[in-house]
Order: sequence, then structure tokens, then C-alpha cells
Amino acid sequence: MKNSFRLDKSNAKFMGVCAGIANWAEIDVTLVRILWALAVICGIGAPVLIYLLIGLIAN
Repeated sequence: MKNSFRLDKSNAKFMGVCAGIANWAEIDVTLVRILWALAVICGIGAPVLIYLLIGLIAN
């Protein structure tokens, strides 16, 4: 399981979700954080709930 999803607490700003997604997708964490911020601005709250669910469910 080389490409399994895990929260990245060592590179975390809040819960490590964006850093975990970046590690899983093998892309820059800054890009993931920018895309997530844009999703929150345009998504009217749903991305915040998704972020919290990922942070609570993932290890």
C-alpha cells in the first residue's frame, strides 16, 4: 500500500488533511491548500464539513 492516504501531522497547519492529500496525490501541499481555500470560498461551507470529516475519520 504505497499510495495510501494518511494525515500528515508533521506538515500540518490544522489537522494535516491538506498535507495528507498532497502526499497521497504526490503534489505540492501549497497547491492543495490554495485549491482548498478556493473551494471554501466558492463552496458555501460544504468544503469545511468535508475537511472536518476527513480529519476526524482518517487516522
